[in-house]
Amino acid sequence: MPRTTHTPQRRTQLKPDQVLAAAIDQAREALAPIAHEREIGEHLEARADGPRLVTHYFECLKKGYRGWRWVATLARVPRARKGTVCEVALVPGDDALLAPEWVPWAERLEPGDISRSDTLPYQAEDARLDNGYEDAASEEWDERTIEEIGLGRPRVLSASGRAQAAKRWYDSEHGPQRTANNRRKLPDHTCSNCGFMMKIAGSMRRAFGVCANEWSPDDGHVVSLDHTCGAHSETDVEHRRSQWEPTPPRVNELDIEVV
Repeated sequence: MPRTTHTPQRRTQLKPDQVLAAAIDQAREALAPIAHEREIGEHLEARADGPRLVTHYFECLKKGYRGWRWVATLARVPRARKGTVCEVALVPGDDALLAPEWVPWAERLEPGDISRSDTLPYQAEDARLDNGYEDAASEEWDERTIEEIGLGRPRVLSASGRAQAAKRWYDSEHGPQRTANNRRKLPDHTCSNCGFMMKIAGSMRRAFGVCANEWSPDDGHVVSLDHTCGAHSETDVEHRRSQWEPTPPRVNELDIEVV
């Protein structure tokens, strides 16, 4: 037997119900609760949404709503001569001016937006973090120290997290870039040989420390080892002599009797 094939039939578009399609004035009047009369423009089209269900579209003249449309949906029961208003709304058209896509607040935040009283959402997958180590046994202790042993912590900084932090600190005002003038005046006095520089643990100790000098503007901050300031433990100001020699004191012997 010959094999027959069935071609899918195209779904014909419904024709608007004649009674509802002609009810343009009724649809316009239905928009009165949500739109002022001067904000409703000309009738654009009547579209069938189903049997005896028609939506009328009107131009929106409201300021700030370019390309939007007022819509009023009408329906009727069989053999009824008048439709019933089902829904009215303001919907965007193809060229409507729309607001940008909404972004959750957790994704909009930047580091400078967080205060001490705020709480950040938990991130299960964070490229800056790795799982912490739960055991204390290791044959390569030096390597484990560099990798930041996280005993008692669920997660620790990953290599990517340490690299990001190091770049951020080094490029900040506590790195060498913002102290070019001091470096020219004090080329041999950097934080690496300052007595107020406190060492930090982990792999960051190779490039950073913490300033503990209350007279320094960097007190309590992480500073790079090649950072410098005028509060270095070994600096001193040049003591210049006065340009005028002081006059030695003299005793007026006219008014006193020298014994």
